[in-house]
Amino acid sequence: MLKKPSIIIAILLIFVVFRVFIVDSCSTKDAEYTESLSANNTYVGDKSCVKCHTSEHHQWKQSDHYMSMLPANDSTVKGDFNNVTFTADGITSRFFKKGSKFFINTEGADGKNHDFEVKYIFGYKPLQQYLVHFPGGRMQVPRLSWDVNKRKWFNQYAGQKIPSHDWLHWTGNAQNWNTMCASCHSTNLHKNYDTKTDTYKTSYSVINVSCESCHGAGQKHLNYVNSSDYKSGDKVTGSFMKLGRNSGQLEQINTCAPCHARVSEISAKHIDSKEIMDNYIPQIPDTEFFHADGQVNDEDYIYTSFLQSKMYSKGVKCSNCHNPHSIKLKHIDNQTCVQCHNTSKYNTPKHTFHTSNSKGSLCVNCHMPGKIYMGNDLRHDHSFRVPRPDLSVKYGTPNACSNCHKDKSEKTLADAVIKWYGPNRKYHFADDLIPGSKLDNNSEPYLIQLINTPNIPNIIKATAVFYLGSFSDQTSLNTLLSCLNHKDAQVRYRALRSLAIFPAENWIKSAGPLLSDNVRAVRIAAADLFLGLPKNQIPSQFADAYTAADKELVSFLHYQTDFSTGNVMLADYYLKIQDYTNAESFYLKGLKKDNQMNYALLNLSSLYNAVGKNDASLQVLQKALKNDPNNERIYYNLALLYNEMNNQDAAENSFAKAIALKSQNPRVYYNYGLMLNTKKKFKEAETVLQKGITINPDTPDLYYALAFVYIQSGNQTKAQQTVLQLKQLDSSNPNYQELFKNFGLQ
Repeated sequence: MLKKPSIIIAILLIFVVFRVFIVDSCSTKDAEYTESLSANNTYVGDKSCVKCHTSEHHQWKQSDHYMSMLPANDSTVKGDFNNVTFTADGITSRFFKKGSKFFINTEGADGKNHDFEVKYIFGYKPLQQYLVHFPGGRMQVPRLSWDVNKRKWFNQYAGQKIPSHDWLHWTGNAQNWNTMCASCHSTNLHKNYDTKTDTYKTSYSVINVSCESCHGAGQKHLNYVNSSDYKSGDKVTGSFMKLGRNSGQLEQINTCAPCHARVSEISAKHIDSKEIMDNYIPQIPDTEFFHADGQVNDEDYIYTSFLQSKMYSKGVKCSNCHNPHSIKLKHIDNQTCVQCHNTSKYNTPKHTFHTSNSKGSLCVNCHMPGKIYMGNDLRHDHSFRVPRPDLSVKYGTPNACSNCHKDKSEKTLADAVIKWYGPNRKYHFADDLIPGSKLDNNSEPYLIQLINTPNIPNIIKATAVFYLGSFSDQTSLNTLLSCLNHKDAQVRYRALRSLAIFPAENWIKSAGPLLSDNVRAVRIAAADLFLGLPKNQIPSQFADAYTAADKELVSFLHYQTDFSTGNVMLADYYLKIQDYTNAESFYLKGLKKDNQMNYALLNLSSLYNAVGKNDASLQVLQKALKNDPNNERIYYNLALLYNEMNNQDAAENSFAKAIALKSQNPRVYYNYGLMLNTKKKFKEAETVLQKGITINPDTPDLYYALAFVYIQSGNQTKAQQTVLQLKQLDSSNPNYQELFKNFGLQ
């Protein structure tokens, strides 16, 4: 399972890349025949496939995918339900049977133990989970799982004591099958979530992963192969099935990616497209979920890693390494790699510096380091990178060498690499991505270098574009505008998101054409960028395109509302267009699913303030403070609200608390300094503003406020010095010209 998401949550379980059966490729048939087939290409089930594809179907039945989801019975349940108990993190659970039914007695949403019937098994190796039916069409996944190899119960997240009311509790939104898991474990799944009633009517064509999960609905294919045209040799390329025998890299990866990537699904209505971002928004390798160098950290799956790799750039596809039906590797250990890599050069101690047939000699242990997820599931990073202990020394990023040599320092490991290969390392994008990810005063050039350098993977360029959204200078703006014309949809998408920090006049003409971009996710991002503008400010040539893109944006946001964060995203949309009624409704719906979301509480508080409900605004901020008593942003918002409510003492205390918590926000120091100045606490105001300048030396308003304090306190010498600093920092700002004139600096 995943931690709380920042945007949308990915899939609960992971499987190795797969395909289900091979379809013969045939010569092209003209389009008239296509239209003569049934307009409804329905799902027919595996029984129809096995008649012609016996070998492939047999391989698939031996794979984990066949057991991805099935009804709970004596043949499918692997766990011990013989009245056994298991205690983890303060909760004792009992596993037992009543007749032919399986039950788990464990903690429910009310904090008390209850009997829960297991309706379905979920997964097979290396762990098996169980689904419990709840009201409203929900099915929930207990965190207690069965270790198939060790034959014992275990808690996937040992050491996490999760309160019964928490979003992460097994009865909550984070462990909901309909939202988090279902689409990758059944065929043709539709979650059918009703936002108004907060209920599901989830449906699927086949209960588990089947042939048609990868090859698409089979009715047209069956109609065609049974037709006289097919029998007479009048062929159609692909025989009306997806992912044929000779399918290319992009087709394979885009088929596998929806379940082997951390993604947001855009809509239940998919566009028939070769561009993945018409239907999904994949996660980029930023530091929220990945390490700073792009290596996997959280439960990130395969796709984003693979797009970083040299393998991907050279055209390697999933089925080069994996049997698409059994999901197993085609070859054992290094034999997988020497299909392409010269065995005499790479499969030798001269390259590995480890004894042959040892763990250290295996390619995967150096170039695909693994990490345990869900308690016992080892998954390998698919970025296929060279270990860089030197970067570990410099930046603290992980490296494969340390996985085995835990007794050695990173410096020792880096020195060993120097001994073997010399002092210079071949350039890797991580050399720029890591310092770029720090988002400090030195980061921007590294990010621009990544964006402008040829042959950098597009997924890394997109990540650099995302990071660049933290820099509001002209260089960043120019670079982002140039990225709007990039051929890669992910780069364009991230550029639009990052432009949100700039005034509209800087991007409106350049971003406008992307409201009609040929990729749906890009159109949605463009609509969101334009959302805050009054309609009369949208150029007439973009008006129709904006209206159409805005409909896609609203549809996308509504589709996310089974997630707690999805409700907040939609609430934010309504808040931007000042539809306060709908905004309040969806903030409250999101908070009902996850009452710990302080982002939602802060925005809801701002909403109440905007409509004059300051008492309600205060109550919401106090709830947020209870969730996180050390959050400086909450104290800052409280200070502003108390000031508006004429409670000056409470406002001053809240400002002081925000500063004590080391706020980096220059507005905290600016507003607090001016409040102290109003109270004629000039020395305290000077101290606060000087501290703000130390933290944010490039913020002109802090110098302006400090100069005002010196003027009010009669310290003309310091006022003159401060105004001079302000002049050097921002000489053209019209708000400061009168001040410059008074001090003879014009």
